[in-house]
Amino acid sequence: MRDDIAATFLSPTVPAPAARFLGEIWQAVGGDPAHLRHLAMSGAGALPSTFHVTDLAGAAVGAASLAIAELASTQRGEFPAVQVDRRLASFWFLTSLRPQGWSMPPLWDAVAGDYQAADGWIRLHTNAPHHRNAAMTILKAPAEREAVAAVVKQWHAVALETAIVANNGCAAAMRTLGQWADHPQGRAVNAEPLLHRTRIAGGGRSHLPLSVSRPLQGMRVLDLTRILAGPVATRFLAGFGAEVLRIDPPGWEEPATVPEVVLGKRCARLDLKNPDDLRMLEQLLVQADVFVHGYRPDALASLGLDSARRRYLNPGLIDVCLDAYGWSGPWSGRRGYDSLIQMSTGIADAGMRAAGRDCPTPLPGQAIDHATGYFLAAAVVRGLVERLQTGQGCEVRGSLARTAHFLVSGGNQEAAAEVLAPEQPSDRSGLVELTGWGPAHRIRPPVAIADIPMEWDFPAPTLGSSAAVWLADRS
Repeated sequence: MRDDIAATFLSPTVPAPAARFLGEIWQAVGGDPAHLRHLAMSGAGALPSTFHVTDLAGAAVGAASLAIAELASTQRGEFPAVQVDRRLASFWFLTSLRPQGWSMPPLWDAVAGDYQAADGWIRLHTNAPHHRNAAMTILKAPAEREAVAAVVKQWHAVALETAIVANNGCAAAMRTLGQWADHPQGRAVNAEPLLHRTRIAGGGRSHLPLSVSRPLQGMRVLDLTRILAGPVATRFLAGFGAEVLRIDPPGWEEPATVPEVVLGKRCARLDLKNPDDLRMLEQLLVQADVFVHGYRPDALASLGLDSARRRYLNPGLIDVCLDAYGWSGPWSGRRGYDSLIQMSTGIADAGMRAAGRDCPTPLPGQAIDHATGYFLAAAVVRGLVERLQTGQGCEVRGSLARTAHFLVSGGNQEAAAEVLAPEQPSDRSGLVELTGWGPAHRIRPPVAIADIPMEWDFPAPTLGSSAAVWLADRS
């Protein structure tokens, strides 16, 4: 979206970098630019970063919230006002959960992190046992940081990255912005749209009993996503009434992230290699409105659930998929996470140079993951609006690498930018959330939409604590 078009409609309360981001996100999800006039922003300061992370947070939350307001307008006859708090949005891009009397486990295992190689830096992602084993098999070292560091120094960064990835592990050599722009994968993903959107005919108009105060009430969201973008998307949808059912395989755990992202959801387990469980998933899919998944492109196809099969089972489905490195190019389908994307795409190197440091310097928090999650949430809600109007379903695909390019394209944040004020007790909700791990508070919701509350019907539960069934009565 051209800057002049965004400026025509956006409130002067929206800072220029956030306005540019918001206009492009809204265009990417097919939104009418005239609706941008209903959104305003508040909150001063910014997270310390080379790039405009706080502006990205405000814009991403704003786009998803604007889509909710648009959906509500179909029931109300008028478009409710949207107010985004950039400061609270920034906190949600870090973590929203504040445990009371208990602690979250460490985010990273003992081996995960940045290592100096013979010619640069590399990051190993080893939180999952099979990814750790893949890296250790290549390094032939015990899973201890000092031992791994000594071996990594003997490798060239790209050679080690290549070897670990070939062994089904996860690693990323640190590249500069220029090196990524010249890399075959960088060229491919940077040329992709921010989101791939395709309308699919044949679903028929939706007859959801939409609520004026809970716009997504009655909508069923099947969630097959893990760390972190997909769960952020479905957490947002749950905040406006959607029934979100998350499916994980037996034995899978994410102790450092699950309490943060399963707010408002029910969590079940299915073994998709078991024919009975796979049939159960298909039954859930037939009855779903939205399917959000983050499996690698060939994973569902290998189970007999490729795009054509999903469309056959549910022609009106809003089918949303994300991956790490993009949907074209030699690395399409490569395993990846936010921290690895920041290394590959030059973000960590740019941060290092701007700060005058001698080691990789990433963004505050996993901002690429969070932003992508809100992009996908906005696409889901706009897909629902279009389905109500036309009867068409849609397919949406996003990637972390394309989001990284989007952030970088916004330019550098001024070094003298006002720093976000520290968190205050008033920033927390007064409600006590009885999570599956203990009581907690949350940061207050980052958006207010007229009289439509952003609130969750369930506290964060443990994985596998619910049955794999829908609760909402659709009769």
